[in-house]
This record gives sequence, structure tokens and C-alpha cells, in this order.
Amino acid sequence: MSTEANTDAMSDEEVVRQVLAGEIALFEILMRRYNRRLYRAARSILGDDSEAEDVMQDAYVRAYKHLNQSSGQAKFSTWLTKIAVHEALVRVRRRDRFVEIDSTPESEGDSMSILTSKTRNPEQQAFARELSAVLEASVDALPETYRSVFMLRDVEEMSTAETAECLNISEEAVKTRLHRARALLREELYARIGIGTAESFQFAGPRCDRVVSTVFDRIGLKQH
Repeated sequence: MSTEANTDAMSDEEVVRQVLAGEIALFEILMRRYNRRLYRAARSILGDDSEAEDVMQDAYVRAYKHLNQSSGQAKFSTWLTKIAVHEALVRVRRRDRFVEIDSTPESEGDSMSILTSKTRNPEQQAFARELSAVLEASVDALPETYRSVFMLRDVEEMSTAETAECLNISEEAVKTRLHRARALLREELYARIGIGTAESFQFAGPRCDRVVSTVFDRIGLKQH
């Protein structure tokens, strides 16, 4: 238990240093730490769960191969998110160029499952699920330009500067798009976002394990 606690307490930079020093298995810490953020970022651009998961895997593999370039002015989390955003945008451009896409993609039955708190009673849990479902549908309906900013700023709670860097736009553009995104959401729904936002667009359990396992296979490391 103490070993797990020690690894959880490690900073991103320390994990990166140890991975670069040969402790490749520790890369799992970074994946599990940022799976949800990368999923949210990629899905906000692609609007598709399966594609978002593919982008996550590509982003992790790319990050692993270029891990020695992660130290710089940006935080590791920003650097990693920017890679995922880039991979998602490349996929969108490729998809738009070669494929006639359906404007209303099918959703998986459990693709937007939420984790309910043990402290809530069944009625509160049911309300939270319903609210999250409505919130997710409303966010999905936003144009991608606004959706990606809203997802990173309001859902993932990244700073304006981090969001601007990840999306390669100005901070002023982030503020403008965020304001517009909020305006497009119904006022009564947005007033309740604080209840359901943290539980929306979850990426955990078997899906989290699957990404970790697939990335390790792709970089040639077996899990123990």
C-alpha cells in the first residue's frame, strides 16, 4: 500500500524522469492520471467515443516516443493534452477529406457511464445520472469550435492559458468562445452544471485498463 501511495504522490516530472531512466512500467501512472482528460479533450473534437479512445492510444504512444521532449515551458499535462488535441484534429481533417460522416453518430449504451458517490441515496444518484445525460447531450450539440473550449475550461477545469496552448489559439479567443459556448447552452441547464460536470464524460474501469494495456502492447512492454 505504501508503494502505491508513493507513486501516487510522485509529480509528473518525477515519473517522466524515472520512465526515461528505464522504469517504463511507471508510464502507467501517467496514463491513468490523464486518461479522463485526454478522453474528454479528444471526444470534444471528434464527437465519437471509439475514435476518442483510438486518439488517446495514439497520443500516449507518441508521447512515450518523445518523452524526452516533454520538459520545457509547458506543464507535462498541457504538453500531453496538446498531443491528444493535435491527434484528434488530424483525424478530423482526414475524416472530412475521405469520408461522408453522419452528423448524428451512434452512441454506445454505456459510453457515458458515470461514477456515483456512495454518499448519495438512490434518488440523488438517479437525478445525477439524468442531469449528466442532459448535460452531455447539450455539450455534444455545441459546434466543435466551442465544444472543445468548453470541455477543457469548464469540464476539465484547465486554465485559460493552458486551453489556449492546447488548442493553439489566443487566450482572448478562449474567453470569447467559452462565453459563446455558455450562451448556447440553456440558462437553466448551465445553472446546474456544477452538480453534474465532474461526473460527466468519465473514463474509468475496464475502458481505462484497456487503454493502458493497448499502449503497453504498442510500446513493447508487458504488464505484470
